[in-house]
Amino acid sequence: MGKLAGLMIGMCCAALAVGWAAPRLAARGAAGEKPDAAAVEPAATASTASVASISRGPDGHYRAQATVDGRAVRFLVDTGATTVALTQGDARRLGLAPERLTYDVPIRTASGEAFAAAVTLRSVSVSGARVDDVEALVAQTGLEESLLGMSYLGRLSRFEATPRALILRR
Repeated sequence: MGKLAGLMIGMCCAALAVGWAAPRLAARGAAGEKPDAAAVEPAATASTASVASISRGPDGHYRAQATVDGRAVRFLVDTGATTVALTQGDARRLGLAPERLTYDVPIRTASGEAFAAAVTLRSVSVSGARVDDVEALVAQTGLEESLLGMSYLGRLSRFEATPRALILRR
């Protein structure tokens, strides 16, 4: 991944409302599919063979427990983020050695402008919805929680927001 001048890492998940997905993503999948209506505690995930469900939290945001390169990482799902973005702490837990990375990608966070380092994650999996070779950024500063952005979400066959859950299909 080269320099991504002007990369926007949005902290607002309001984009999950109507019109949140690009038309090519909205057109995917079979018409009339219904998400599993079973109640799941906020921020918990449930899955079937190719479907993962992330419940909406009490704050209205979707948070996913993921496995990244074999380790657990908790993400705020953010369709406004161009890429997966990791905090320094999560990067360190993944063995990425943040102090050795080159922070040359300008980004915008909720805290303002900052720089990030481009990395590639071998795999990101949310309740079995696994994507390999995921482009990501490690924010040098300004990121309070890691973001599950479009470099993961956009590689799923489909994702949709319902009033209670975010449904991921691989």
